Amino acid sequence: MTTTADPTPDGILVVDKPAGWTSHDVVARGRRLCATRKVGHAGTLDPMATGVLVLGVGRATRLLTFLVGCDKDYTATIRLGQATVTDDAEGEVTASAGASGIEADAVRVAAATLTGDIEQVPSAVSAIKVKGERAYHRVRAGESVDLPARPVTVSRFEIGDVRALEVDGTAVLDVEVEVTVSSGTYVRALARDLGAALGTGGHLTALRRTRVGGFTLDDAHPLADLEARQGERMPVTPLAQAARAAFAVREVDEAQARTIGFGQRLPSEVPGREEVVAAIAPDGRLVAMLDESRPTARSLVVFSPSTS
Repeated sequence: MTTTADPTPDGILVVDKPAGWTSHDVVARGRRLCATRKVGHAGTLDPMATGVLVLGVGRATRLLTFLVGCDKDYTATIRLGQATVTDDAEGEVTASAGASGIEADAVRVAAATLTGDIEQVPSAVSAIKVKGERAYHRVRAGESVDLPARPVTVSRFEIGDVRALEVDGTAVLDVEVEVTVSSGTYVRALARDLGAALGTGGHLTALRRTRVGGFTLDDAHPLADLEARQGERMPVTPLAQAARAAFAVREVDEAQARTIGFGQRLPSEVPGREEVVAAIAPDGRLVAMLDESRPTARSLVVFSPSTS
């Protein structure tokens, strides 16, 4: 493993993932660039997809559990008129019903039916486990996989340009979309379901993640730029700054910080709030992530141990 004279500190490293890389590939490269095995990611991107991939370095890996639950923004291109086994362009075409006669207004109406709190059946070729094995392994082995629907939220499903073209003799529509979705939503499944709502097939031909929680493409570093800086400290966002960007914040005094560090509980600042809360000490350090859903706040993760 490459070593650095100036080790990468704990923090969040936001990468603009290139196409053709798995999220695991990026994590492996991040470990080499940051000179530590302690690197993880907050939410998988398919190899075809590009955009915001949030890496945790060092103690920041303990933030990833909470970042995975943040909502996300994507831009995508949906091809209507063809279905694929993977619901994206990487899979074999399974049906070519075509999209002739489908107007842009009809596409917008169909998108509206897939907006809000919905029940979504995940793509069969996904990392969801079925009887202990990833669904995509079972599909690739020739099995038929039926995954149960689960609740997700599509806060925004905006239709942009709609272009008619012909692909392999089939009239299709390429639709540019922007979506904001909750954790666990498959944009591939939105493409599939948009096609189904219009009486045809649908799949993704392009997908770019533009935001994860408080982190956007403006925060993201192209992987090639990071590799050009190998041997230097990586441009990580420090723990407390990352927590402020992504979560609700509770400012605590030194006495409260010590209480949390000893594993003791405090009264909740806003009892009943469901979102996770970052407790920040007067000196700016991240003390802990708190659960304030009850009258007494419970530490989910403690970053700053108490000193006596």
